Formats: sequence, C-alpha cells, structure tokens
Amino acid sequence: MTTLQQLLGTELPLVQAPMAGVQGSAMAVAVSNAGALGSLPCAMLSPDALRSELAAIRAGTDKPFNVNFFCHTPPVPSAEREATWRSALAPYYIEHGIDPAGIAAGPGRNPFSADVADLLAEFRPPVVSFHFGLPPAALLAQVRGWGAKVLASATTLDEALWLEAHGADAVIAQGLEAGGHRGHFLSHDLTKQLGTFALLPQLVRAVKVPVIAAGGIADASGVAAAMALGAAGVQVGTAYMLAPEATTSAIHRAALKSEAARHTALTNLFTGRPARGIVNRVIRELGPIGAVAPEFPLATSAIAPLRAKAEAKGSGDFSPLWSGQNASGCREVSAAEITRALAQGFR
Repeated sequence: MTTLQQLLGTELPLVQAPMAGVQGSAMAVAVSNAGALGSLPCAMLSPDALRSELAAIRAGTDKPFNVNFFCHTPPVPSAEREATWRSALAPYYIEHGIDPAGIAAGPGRNPFSADVADLLAEFRPPVVSFHFGLPPAALLAQVRGWGAKVLASATTLDEALWLEAHGADAVIAQGLEAGGHRGHFLSHDLTKQLGTFALLPQLVRAVKVPVIAAGGIADASGVAAAMALGAAGVQVGTAYMLAPEATTSAIHRAALKSEAARHTALTNLFTGRPARGIVNRVIRELGPIGAVAPEFPLATSAIAPLRAKAEAKGSGDFSPLWSGQNASGCREVSAAEITRALAQGFR
C-alpha cells in the first residue's frame, strides 16, 4: 500500500490543517520546509489574493504544499430569515451603536469553481484538499489533470466511503474534537458525528485509501495514538495557532492561552454552519446552535459589524475564536519547531 509520504511527496506523514482567518502562505511555507505538508486555506481569498499567496508559496519552498477549498452549494438568500437573524442580534446592535440598515447581506465564503481551477492550473499545486465533499466531476478531473493529489474530509463512515468512490486519494477522518468547521456533507445531523478515535478505526477498516486522523491531536503522544489505531498520518491545526507564522489576532491568541480554551462548542452563529470555537458571550447568550441563523455562509454578514466593534475595544465577545477541544499543544514557538515536536510521535 502506498504510504502517505509517497502519496504526498513529503518527508513526514503530517498535514498542517488549513485554518482560514488565522494563517496564510507564511505558515504553509514554514511547515512544508520542515518536512510536513503545509496548507493554504483558500475559501475566503479573492482571485488576486489567491494568486499572490500561491506566488509567495512557490517563492518560499520547493516542497509539496496543499491548497484547501470549500464545496458547499450556495444557498438561496431568504429575506425573512435574514430579518429574523438581525432581530435576534438587535439588542447587540443597539448596545454597540450599529445601524443594521447599513449592513449589506452577502456570502462570506465561496465554493470551488471553474475560474479558481483555471487560476490554480497556472501554479499546479501538488495537493488540493476539499471540505464539505468534493467538487463536480469535471472540476475534479481538471485538478487531477496537472497531477494533483486530492484529499477530503469525512466525519462519518458513509462520507469516507462516498469520498473514496468519487475520487479522493486520501480521506481525512475529522473527529468531533477538531476546531473550525465540521466537514460533514451527507447529513446535517450532528448526532452522527464521532470523536476521532471512534471514527478513525472504522474508516481504516472500510476504505482502501490512506486515512489521515484529525481532531484533538496536539502533541507527539496524540500522533502516536492515532498511528497505533491505523492512521496513515495525522492532520494538526490548533497546535499551530500561536506560532509566529500564524496570523491569529491578539484577542484570539489571548483566548487560546487562557482557561477559556478549556470550553469549546460547536456553533453556527458566526457562519451558519457548525464549527468548533471557544465559548464567548454571544455563544452563551444566544446558545451555540441557533435555528434563526441563516444558512452557511450567509450568517456572516450580520454579525461581522459586531465583531469589528467589539474587537476595536479589545473584546472577543462576537469573534469566532476557532479552536479544537485540545488546545494544550498551543505553544509560542516556530511552526518548524512544532512540526519537529509532533514528528516524534512517528518513531
């Protein structure tokens, strides 16, 4: 069986999780140069920004790297649901002196598209990963056309089998502990979501492609545990968020270093889709999963001004403080040092 290192062309079977909002090309370059697979989150990048970041990666490393995209179907906006959502946020608008009439509605993240595929073809990234399933077959074929390997997240056994059947070269077993957005796409029923070490062995037994463990892995002992359960490799995100190469905000960094990081929750308040982050004021007061939040990614626009106002005052009350359940591995050291420490788990 092909090892993950052979598939990816890396020295280590370690993937740095793509983390939109807290990292860019600098993190990807540092991790790739340290022997693992650095990743660039691309779902929130404009075409110009994507081109600039890809150029920076190509200039910074000759090692393999990964670019990550979302595959959601953009929802049809509902004026009624948007109004209901803004009504729920109205007390906060008043508190912060925000006129909701001046807030433009709109998406915060775009799915993978033909235009993006054409842009990527100029740079031919060696690995392309997807969240929320896979793109249409024609787009996937275009990605494969320049020899890229395809990774995708599965949160259930059914999703892993689907991804294998539809062309994924490796499956990322995203456990419930993982920070950021859940990658589920076949069912929105959160009761079907499993912890990493419950999900991982089921996927290893069921699929023939390599399985990468993700969620709750923060140090070498966690890496070793995942490998003992049959993982071909691991994906780690939260442990990198305090590295100097990360763009994590001062407010977010302070939260990760505080006792607040012990309490995370899945919440749809920031984007409309369940994602794990540190519990803050808006999660406590509105409840982590709100039925009134518009579908992903339409919830973003109405809450963004509150985030901006609060952060200007040094508060993370309305910020998506993404974090996995295990922030114990967060250290203020270089991404290369974090990579080397994690690699001890492969011995």
